[in-house]
Amino acid sequence: MSAKEISLRPAQETDAWVLSAIHIAAIKALPATFYTKKELLAWRNYRNKPDGSNILKSMKVETLWVAIEGDVVIGFASFIVDELIGLYVHPKYQGKGIGRALVQHFCDEATEQDIDKVITTASLYAEGFYLQLGFTAIQRVPHYLSSGVVVPVTKMSKTLVTTHK
Repeated sequence: MSAKEISLRPAQETDAWVLSAIHIAAIKALPATFYTKKELLAWRNYRNKPDGSNILKSMKVETLWVAIEGDVVIGFASFIVDELIGLYVHPKYQGKGIGRALVQHFCDEATEQDIDKVITTASLYAEGFYLQLGFTAIQRVPHYLSSGVVVPVTKMSKTLVTTHK
């Protein structure tokens, strides 16, 4: 499979539980290298089973796009204007350009709105991925998970080439 065989579309409310399952699976697949097992458990909201309620809440304030292969949702990105909030690809589909396609879509959407710089806060696992996509590390900052657990992340930015001005 290549990124050419996937398609992107806006997330729908009916996707919420699948997106929650992808979020959980992606975090469960991470080794306890940069974060402790306790931190990784908190990051997935102490869930082993999907619960789309948090995704449904996010959909009210964030723009969510999903990557699909056939009719199967395999990854998603959430963003607000110039900030990429979340990016998750199911572990079975990682390393195939899906995350790259979702980030490119986010950057394209920002460019369409004449935004010349985007930001994200990357987990320590994802920092190298974002650097490959042209993001620059700004600084290490604390990220407060909803459970109250604090984990280090890297604030990053990318300058976009806008042609609309």
